[in-house]
Amino acid sequence: MQTEENQNSEHVDIPPVTGPFAEPWSLKKIIGLAAVFGPAAIVASVSIGAGETIVVVRAGAWAEYNLLWLVLLSCVVKGIFVTYLLGRYTAVSGEYIGNRLAKLPGPRGWLLIAIVIFEMVGAPLAWVPIGKPCGALLHFLLKDILSSGISQTVWENLITSCFITMALLFGLRISFERLEKQQLIICAILVVGTIIGTLMVRPDFGKALVGSLRFGHLPEFPEWAPEDAVKNPLLTMATAFGYVGGSVMGYVVYANWVSIHRWGMTSHQNIDAIRQRAATRDRIDYLPEHPEQVSQLRKILAPLRWDIGMGAIVLFIVTGAFMISGAAVLYGMESTFEGWSLLTDQASVWQNIHVSLVWVYYICIVVALWGTLQALPEIYARVMQEFFQAIWPHREWNYDTLRRWICLYIFLTTMVLIWLNIPFDILTQIAGFILANFSIALMMLAALYLNAKLPAAYRTRPFMFVGALISAGVLITFAGISGWGLFVKLFAGN
Repeated sequence: MQTEENQNSEHVDIPPVTGPFAEPWSLKKIIGLAAVFGPAAIVASVSIGAGETIVVVRAGAWAEYNLLWLVLLSCVVKGIFVTYLLGRYTAVSGEYIGNRLAKLPGPRGWLLIAIVIFEMVGAPLAWVPIGKPCGALLHFLLKDILSSGISQTVWENLITSCFITMALLFGLRISFERLEKQQLIICAILVVGTIIGTLMVRPDFGKALVGSLRFGHLPEFPEWAPEDAVKNPLLTMATAFGYVGGSVMGYVVYANWVSIHRWGMTSHQNIDAIRQRAATRDRIDYLPEHPEQVSQLRKILAPLRWDIGMGAIVLFIVTGAFMISGAAVLYGMESTFEGWSLLTDQASVWQNIHVSLVWVYYICIVVALWGTLQALPEIYARVMQEFFQAIWPHREWNYDTLRRWICLYIFLTTMVLIWLNIPFDILTQIAGFILANFSIALMMLAALYLNAKLPAAYRTRPFMFVGALISAGVLITFAGISGWGLFVKLFAGN
């Protein structure tokens, strides 16, 4: 029931607290809170691609435990602050972030168009470093039954092409609900598997703790490290930071998924009318100012906080475990860890434990990377539909049609890159700069803008705001390091 004050000022009522968040603490409530985990599970599991399974393992193989701080910093900055501020705006206002960002000063929707262009330019560069190591691994496993008359490179490219094609075909058919359940299972497998695997290689946890807390420390790579890493240490570090957590659209889509789950104001029975009202106003001025209503809205944001917190923990556990495994086993072996047989070479980590675990690793890693590729068309299409609808509201943008065109584009561009045999390092460095370091820094600034558009009482609390400002500074710094390092490498003859 609205108060007379709210009716006169056209304020809306805040939905009540429901579900496990309205119950006293009990085992049932704890289970209910754990069941909230969903959208952030997709963000975490989808981001577990070439970055977590390859790039950070390589960093551990060369820098031992000394770059674990990079993993922790990236998980906190992106897994918590970027995801939270973007998702929080939709949960508080009820409005899609695309609708608000389309109104930024300048040509309508310029930022949204820029994000789509960056993602579509960088996506093929990110798909190939995921698909090609899988192709090399599958070729390694099947080489005894494959024709020896065809070269290893051709077989690897053929298998990679088939792997990516099948992932795209399945990605065309999967629904959000099935995707969420699938990625939750993948998250569980990865967390359990990586924890057990890390414990079994008996790492030096003291060094790991020190390495996690030495923020800003850049160790000198040993002489047996790959030449590119030795020549471009800052670019190598910035690429590892960028690849932890995935690409920009994985964070943008989170706000859309918040709406699908009807968290916060998106659960309001008149949410369509609220969105129409928000579309006509420069600021969100329909939220009630009464302290009790403000407090109630903060309470119904609890699912968002729990989901993001669990997602960040999963991301850190899995990514940190991969780097620790590389440090504990590959560093001592002085592994250069180059070429496309990057997943195949990781067998040495598990071979060190027991030969039977090698197959367990292979199956888990291929399933995880398959899940990543299969989920990406849903992410691309959902973000592009929201953005295009915000920029051109009088046109109808069909989700399935967009997804089909996106899959065709990804297929054509990745096939070209696969058969050009472009080196792994240059693909990951360009993709890391475009998709992660630069684009995510841009979206973090956009998230701060969205927070400022909320009424003062509904903005994020001071400590989170300070953390967001620091995170923006960190992202801008790494974007600068990545961009400059790439420029020097490509154009200054390094």
